[in-house]
Amino acid sequence: MTAAVTNFNLEAEIRDLAARRDIADAAARYMRGLDRLDPDLQRSAFHDDARIDCGLMKGGADEFVTFSQEFLGALEASHHLLGQSRITVRGDQASAEWYFQAWHSTRGEDGQPRDLFIAGRYLDEYACRGGDWRIVRRTLVTDWVKDDPGSLDFFAANPAAPRGGRRGQDPSQQNNAAI
Repeated sequence: MTAAVTNFNLEAEIRDLAARRDIADAAARYMRGLDRLDPDLQRSAFHDDARIDCGLMKGGADEFVTFSQEFLGALEASHHLLGQSRITVRGDQASAEWYFQAWHSTRGEDGQPRDLFIAGRYLDEYACRGGDWRIVRRTLVTDWVKDDPGSLDFFAANPAAPRGGRRGQDPSQQNNAAI
C-alpha cells in the first residue's frame, strides 16, 4: 500500500483534472454559441489556426463560425446536447471524442414545422496555449439523421412558458445572468 501512495502525484492529477475541466468548457462554449447564435462565444472554443471539417464545409475557425452561424440562423431554433466523452490529455495536447445530438426547427416545403435531428460525434484535438485550452482540429462525424413532422402546439397552449431564444433574447442572457 505504501508504493501506491508514494507513486501518487497530486500535482499531476490536479493539472489533468484542470485540463479536462477547461476542455469541457471549450466544448460547452461551442454548443452554447451555436444555440444562442453567439458567434463570439462559439469562436472562443477555437485557437486561431484551428481546422474544422463538418462535412458541409472544411476550413478555418473564422470561416466555420460564419458558416455555422448563417446555417443555424436560417432555422427557427436549435438545441445541441453533448453526451458522453472520452478525453486523453498528453501534456499541453489532448484529444477527445464527444457524442452529440442536435435538434433543428425547420419548415417543410408546405410551410409546416419539421423536427430535424442529427446525432454524431466530434473528434477533436486540443492544445493549451498560454494556459488556454481550445480546439485546434475538429471533425464532425454524423451517425444518424431523422426528419419528422414538428409541432408548436405546446407554445400556443402555454404562451407564458419561458422559451429559448437567440441573439441575446434567451432567458439566460437577460437581467445580467452570469452564465
